[in-house]
Amino acid sequence: MRTVSPSDLSSFLALARHRSFRRAADELGCTPSALSHALKALEERLDLRLFNRTTRSVALTEAGELLLARVAPAFRDIEDALDDLNNFRGTPAGRLKFNAARASAKMVLLPLAARFLEKHPKISIEIVVDNDLVDMVSEGFDAGVRFGEVIAQDMIAIPIGPRQRTAIVATPSYFERHPKPTTPEHLKALPSVGLRFGSGRLYAWEFERGGVELHVEMNSALIVDDQDMMVEAALLGAGVAFTFEEQVRQLINEGKLVRVLEDWCPYYSGLYLYYPSRRQMPAALRAFVDFVRSTGS
Repeated sequence: MRTVSPSDLSSFLALARHRSFRRAADELGCTPSALSHALKALEERLDLRLFNRTTRSVALTEAGELLLARVAPAFRDIEDALDDLNNFRGTPAGRLKFNAARASAKMVLLPLAARFLEKHPKISIEIVVDNDLVDMVSEGFDAGVRFGEVIAQDMIAIPIGPRQRTAIVATPSYFERHPKPTTPEHLKALPSVGLRFGSGRLYAWEFERGGVELHVEMNSALIVDDQDMMVEAALLGAGVAFTFEEQVRQLINEGKLVRVLEDWCPYYSGLYLYYPSRRQMPAALRAFVDFVRSTGS
């Protein structure tokens, strides 16, 4: 077998992470065509197909999955070794890549990241918005932001941002046409805007009051896959929406949206910054974690 270089394996890892020639090429700073040729040359050296390619998708073969499982941890160790050199600098440096759902990125992560970068100009941050859970390690993320109940137990998690609270809202004109609900069950009879996750699951609206918890399966005529779109749909009068209080606070104060069932929407712990448990935390991530803790988030 002809020699395989670290550069060849870097190209392989980038495509394995992104499953997209365009996104992997962007990461590597080359063209999709150049990356395709590099991967084809690697497969010829190995005399094995590592990816199954179609016009719409890229997927690892069994051989590719095996190579990824063995090579990715080794490259992570190399990255850790290089990152250890940050200890010889006066200030931390490096690049952080975060994964977060759109709402949590806008409400919590983005404002914190902007303030953090003011204090740490040698660190860069990339935020990837994805409403579905991802494999942090195989996808090349340093950390993510999610609600505590969906974080895997093998992750380290710390609170980030203030306590959260949901809000049930619609426009004033909507409530001129429809009665205001006094219990969560009344919502099922009203036009509403539903939310479907990337997994295909339709979100059941959650409520709690006096120790009583309710999950309401909505019969929504309009369904979207993004919480910002839920708010936009509500503003257009399409129905009542279930969203975060912070997303609609100003709209409520301006009278553009009306809130109902507030007593059924208690505060809860909110969002968490989470990251893999590793032997050595990268200096840039350590600096961000310390910053989050110092802000009292």
